[in-house]
Amino acid sequence: MTLQTRAAARLSVAPMMDWTDRHCRVFHRLISREALLYTEMVTAPAVIHGDRDRLLGFSPAEHPVALQLGGSDPAELGAATRIAAEWGYDEINLNCGCPSDRVQSGAFGAVLMKSPDLVAECVAEMIAASPVEVTVKCRIGVDEQEPEEILPRFLETVAAAGVRRFTIHARKAWLQGLSPKDNREIPPLDHPLVHRMKAAFPELHLSLNGGIASLAAAEAELAAGLDGVMVGRAAYHEPMNILGAADMRIFGAGAEADPFAVARALLPYIEAHLVAGGRLHQISRHILGLFHGRPGARLWRRVLSEGACREGAGVELVEKALAEVEAAR
Repeated sequence: MTLQTRAAARLSVAPMMDWTDRHCRVFHRLISREALLYTEMVTAPAVIHGDRDRLLGFSPAEHPVALQLGGSDPAELGAATRIAAEWGYDEINLNCGCPSDRVQSGAFGAVLMKSPDLVAECVAEMIAASPVEVTVKCRIGVDEQEPEEILPRFLETVAAAGVRRFTIHARKAWLQGLSPKDNREIPPLDHPLVHRMKAAFPELHLSLNGGIASLAAAEAELAAGLDGVMVGRAAYHEPMNILGAADMRIFGAGAEADPFAVARALLPYIEAHLVAGGRLHQISRHILGLFHGRPGARLWRRVLSEGACREGAGVELVEKALAEVEAAR
């Protein structure tokens, strides 16, 4: 599925811990048939030793979907990739960008920007174990590194090991003194640097991540020569504004999605989840932004937020919320 996934990477939804779980991805797929969706980061040791169905399981409806792995041990990452490949992901991605304390203590995530040779060893093992493309998501540097110097060296070194596709979060990560949230907002963005990297490495597929808050902004970056754009929080909080017209405007396919149709299409999935013993709020928390900026959006959020955690809450609550929005129109 490499060609399909590479095409889908023109617009992707970022891997976001506690957000882009399997329920979120099914919801996003109902809005966009084309965009590439990423899982939350899963560590290589968890894949090897943990509950694989919980960590790796996903619906066939989610394709194209990429698994993001975290780790810094080449052998572990190779083993985790071999296991994950059996689940049918369209891409395996290595996290070299997360700045949280947890990933630093495990010597992976953004701290790997300091060790491009180790990253090259890791991806070589992953590529050897993977039937699908192995990619990397990175920062432009960490701490006192000079991005103009470290980023090209990082790309060159990792590309020599076989990676042809990178997503670059166009901010430094400060490994001490800033929280993960602050690291998403405080270090200044440097989109022009990513464009310079594309000019320097025209053979690589480079996607830009960080600070893209609208579909128009994504279109502008693509028009300026980048191969792809990855959107994070905006896609989660305002899914229709980012994904609703993406198939038509970014991929030249289909028509703009209708939020009412999306909500109704999700109902059978919710019902199946409840029958299997799940809770409504596990899905409804991801769809609160469906009507963002539209009449009735506040009613939609209120009905779902107040009722979804109650014992026995089911699809009728979503139908009630939908009726409130329709009435508000």
